[in-house]
Amino acid sequence: MSSDQISTKTRILDVTWNLLESGDKSVRMSDIAKAVGISRQALYLHFPSRAELLVATTRHIDSVKDVDARLARSRSAQTGVARLHAFIDAWGGYIPEIHGVSVALRAMPDSDQDAADAWTDRMTAVRHGCAAAVVALARDGRLKEGLTETQATDLLWTLLSVENWERLVRDSGWSQNSYQAMIKQLSEAALMTDG
Repeated sequence: MSSDQISTKTRILDVTWNLLESGDKSVRMSDIAKAVGISRQALYLHFPSRAELLVATTRHIDSVKDVDARLARSRSAQTGVARLHAFIDAWGGYIPEIHGVSVALRAMPDSDQDAADAWTDRMTAVRHGCAAAVVALARDGRLKEGLTETQATDLLWTLLSVENWERLVRDSGWSQNSYQAMIKQLSEAALMTDG
């Protein structure tokens, strides 16, 4: 791929990101092409479908914001508790930075399968992080008795939802630090054995 193609592709992703953050609930391929300064046909050469473009945009955001570096402490944690806490810090601290895009994708009409697919792709990645933390707790013998790894993953994933962050931080005025500390406490209470 030539550097011109890479540059155009990056411009497309950046423009799509900006349009999503602007709160536009109907970001169309024609809007993106116009904002980039290319034809719709040229846009489709880079991204054959809107779904592919929206998923690529969310992954581009993760790349620009260096999600791998944010997750490094969680991935290298030596104990389940350390992994749980580090994952909560990484994802909980990331939510404010991607909130505008999340609002746009979630606000698009229910009939917008492309937006739903892009959001599902990102939330599936978060769920994998939750599952990894739960597996680490189970490996250490710290997973609450009677709670399966799937149930524990479900609980953690729900606690870390963007919607819960919105209710606590945006609607109720909690500080980001208070939010992350409380999610850690709630996660420990819900998922872990004492001791």
